[in-house]
Amino acid sequence: MNKSEFIVQLAKKTKLSRKDAKMALDTALGLIMSQCAKRNKVTFTGFGTFEPRKTKATTRFNPRTRQRIHVNSKWVPKFRPGKNFKETVVGRR
Repeated sequence: MNKSEFIVQLAKKTKLSRKDAKMALDTALGLIMSQCAKRNKVTFTGFGTFEPRKTKATTRFNPRTRQRIHVNSKWVPKFRPGKNFKETVVGRR
């Protein structure tokens, strides 16, 4: 399911217009991204947690030249599914 298919399903379930469903989805995703950009965690009980994590600085090797390359630490987005989400995917719910 892609974003436009999701919007159609959201509009049907909530009885919103497609335009309103798209705006609701875009707003929700924008809020999640902006909070993670501010280094805040966003938790939906039973669904999961979106959080920024900092990777460690490390040294890697270029496979072609075998030269060492320093990779700086950086912030990356991380999603951890909640218990209900995991059980639904596995088929226990």
